[in-house]
Amino acid sequence: MNIKTFVFNLLQENTYVVSDDTRECVIIDCGAYYQEERDALTNYIDTNGLKPVHLLATHGHFDHNFGNDTVFSAYGLKVEIAAEDGDLVSDLPKQFQDMIGVPLRREYPPVGRYFDDDEVIRFGTHSLQVLKTPGHSRGGVVFYCEEEHVAFTGDTLFKMSVGRTDFDGGSYEQLMHSLHDVIAPLPADTVLYSGHGPKTTLAEELHFNPYFH
Repeated sequence: MNIKTFVFNLLQENTYVVSDDTRECVIIDCGAYYQEERDALTNYIDTNGLKPVHLLATHGHFDHNFGNDTVFSAYGLKVEIAAEDGDLVSDLPKQFQDMIGVPLRREYPPVGRYFDDDEVIRFGTHSLQVLKTPGHSRGGVVFYCEEEHVAFTGDTLFKMSVGRTDFDGGSYEQLMHSLHDVIAPLPADTVLYSGHGPKTTLAEELHFNPYFH
């Protein structure tokens, strides 16, 4: 499995393009905001002959969804997300205005679909389990690839830290439940790719991250 990481927009958000030998790929948390970021994403996909089959979001915050319009325009894909964050991602300009205080003059396509309970996303020869991890937002999820022991944690878990819970829909208690009851039981050698910052491993986080203690 090939994982390409882009760091996009003013909040230094991690966007991932995940592919395998079949050339099918998924785009996770498309935060491409500036035109050069949007071009970098599509150039990587097109130059490598990849075929995007899913646009996935770990949650609905704008910095993880700025580029959804580009993916729709280039590849016809609409975002897939948990229903609990549908209100956030359905009106990105309003969310941006409410949080940043300036208008976002872009039009975004509607949500493509909401995840089912125990959803499994398939692409190429790989699959991603959708694990519900509310806390940072109501609809936060982690995408876990069992075959590769890789997880995309969004803003639920960072290297040596966790996502903030003071936004609307955030809950520290739910976040702790997500960490201890959903993420911690995964194999210790799982490599964690988060929404911001460097990758890490679950073993390292269980040992050193204060939020696991």
